[in-house]
Amino acid sequence: MQIDPQQQPAATSYKLLTNLIVPRPIAWVTSVGPENNLNLAPFSFFNALSAEPVILGFSVGRHEDGRPRDTAVNIRQRGEFVVHLVTEDFMPAMNISAADFPPEMSEAEICGLPTLPSQRVAVPRLADVLVSMECRLHSHQALGPNTLILGEVLLFHVADALLGERMHIKDWNPVGRMGSPATYCHTQDRFEWPRLSYADWLEQKNTD
Repeated sequence: MQIDPQQQPAATSYKLLTNLIVPRPIAWVTSVGPENNLNLAPFSFFNALSAEPVILGFSVGRHEDGRPRDTAVNIRQRGEFVVHLVTEDFMPAMNISAADFPPEMSEAEICGLPTLPSQRVAVPRLADVLVSMECRLHSHQALGPNTLILGEVLLFHVADALLGERMHIKDWNPVGRMGSPATYCHTQDRFEWPRLSYADWLEQKNTD
């Protein structure tokens, strides 16, 4: 079947994207609002985009009435945010933080999540998560009703237990977002598949 997104409602394209491009990591983002209130919200249109400079990106939608979401407003105004990665023990809190709370309410406080001061940005970070990244806004771009946020990572916070030799990460099992609206996956089931160079491929081809 061929599906032309120009001939479909946006909800259909959203359903296809969120169910086909899987699993996706979840950016659990803290930002600070105009009244210095701490906002916490999850986004699964998210990934790493560059290692030099260190850039990650995520997309923020709008409220049903068309208003921009607090995260996009806060980051455009303040130019700073922190991205946390979600493990299974934080799923209940992450799910609560996705609710449409008023801007003056702090999702971190509602979820009972302690915070710590960040070192490179003025936005607090969640104290107990295993991985967080302090970010400065690199740029933002409107994509229809969405806002693409690109952030430069200024500092990684990685739990000591995750760090192996030569900065390899071990025993790291964040959850992944699967199909919309509420399907997720574990990431413990993995396999190795070494990459081939062109020379490796030629050698393999010639010995077949």
